[in-house]
Formats: sequence, C-alpha cells, structure tokens
Amino acid sequence: MSTPPILKVSETVDAEGALVITCFPSVGYVTSIVAHYLVEQLDLTFVGGVRASGLPAVCLVKDGHPMPPLRFYSGEPVCNVDGCDKLILIVSEIPIKNEMALPLSEVLLDWSKNAKVAGGVLIDSFSHTDEHAHEIIDDDESDETLLGIGATPATRKRLEEMEIPLLKQGVIAGMTGLLLGECRRRGLDTFAILAEANGPPGAGLPDARAAARIIEKLDLLFPNLSLPTDPLIEEAERIEEQIREMLEAHLGKLEEEAESSQPSGMLYG
Repeated sequence: MSTPPILKVSETVDAEGALVITCFPSVGYVTSIVAHYLVEQLDLTFVGGVRASGLPAVCLVKDGHPMPPLRFYSGEPVCNVDGCDKLILIVSEIPIKNEMALPLSEVLLDWSKNAKVAGGVLIDSFSHTDEHAHEIIDDDESDETLLGIGATPATRKRLEEMEIPLLKQGVIAGMTGLLLGECRRRGLDTFAILAEANGPPGAGLPDARAAARIIEKLDLLFPNLSLPTDPLIEEAERIEEQIREMLEAHLGKLEEEAESSQPSGMLYG
C-alpha cells in the first residue's frame, strides 16, 4: 500500500506571497523545456522535493548531484501578480500515476495554503494527435495555438489581459486537470497556460517553439526581467535536426532489417 506523499522543503524558504509555477510532463517535452529555462534564466535555487512510495525509484543527476524526480526551486524575481515578489517552481520529468494524483495535489495545495502563496500558474501542452491526454476543442486552425484556463474569475481576467484565449471546451487530464478542479473548489487564484505542441508524449520532437510561446507570456508576469527566447529557438532547431537525423538513421536500419530475414543483435534508441 502506498504511503501519502511527503513534501520536504527547506525551512529557509519564505513562500508567503510567492507565485507557484508547476511543470509536469507534457506533449513535446514543453514543460521540461520551460522549467529548465526558468531555472537557468531566473537563477532559481533547488530547495526541496517530494517523497512517496508511488514515485519511481529513480533520482535525477545534475552535475554529479542526485536530486528527487519531483523538485522545488525558488527565487525572487519581481512579478506583477498581486502581492507576488517571489517564485516557487515545481517540476517533474516523470508522469504522475492516476492513483497518486489526488493525494499529491492535496499535499501541494495544503502546503500552498499554509505557506500563503499568492497564486499559481500551471504550464502544460496538448496535441490533437494525442488520444491519451487532453481533449482540446479550439477554433484556431494553426498549429501554434495557445490557450488558457482560469480557476477563478480573477485569473480568467488576467488571462484576457495577457491576450491568452480561454479554452471554450475540452477535457484536461493529469495533474493540471486535477489541480485546476481543486483550485476552483478551494477558490485559489490559479490559471493554466497550454501550448499546442508536437505529437504524443515520447513520440514527437522536443518542441522548444511551443515552450517559447509560453515563456513570452510568462515574461509579462515579471516586469523587471526580460526572458529572451531567441537562444531557445536556435537550440530547438539544433536539437530537432539531431533527433531528425537519428530517427532517419533508425528507420533506415529498421527497413534494412525488414528486408533481410536475419535478426539483428543491435539496439537502437
């Protein structure tokens, strides 16, 4: 039987009045790109994580340092959300199992209430080719759609001020969907920003362009900073070309194997 998640955050962190940004796994690795970009650009500090028997038995290694798969970072960039002068970033590269989503969301929201945070922003992405995550119905025929969902009237107004169209109809799955519903129930000022991205998770290319569209909107929340997206786009083009070449080589090898009756002892990935 799984034990409840345990949140471990440094006692030195003062989260009162902070804006909390969450980045759980998404289509096109958008949330991972946004999270790593914010950590670097805003010079955020690792301050804690979550322990739970329902999480995979893995650790993330960064510069020789082991870290939990679900991590907290903090910093103090000035933001224009009412009362906010701090930032807490919650990021995970691993999907959260359905049976763990509710207890984890309760732990996160209880901590947010006790810490007196100012509000939250849930970063996510979607693809119309992904049948296992969000079901988004939008009127935008482009593949660069950006949509918002506000848990409260105040956050829906903020999305409109940020010129992010509100999602008219759809189903939001995973931690983002659960947190939105719980924040509505609790009356917490939280909103989600979703970018249309490549393919289903694990099949599409890393979509840094979708991440850049989100970062441009997050830049509106931090008036004393300028988050440059040009380097991110350049890096996206380099990474995508490498992955494309790797996939082409991989597919070419599969075709060769299909033409021959001899099994291959090689592994590709």
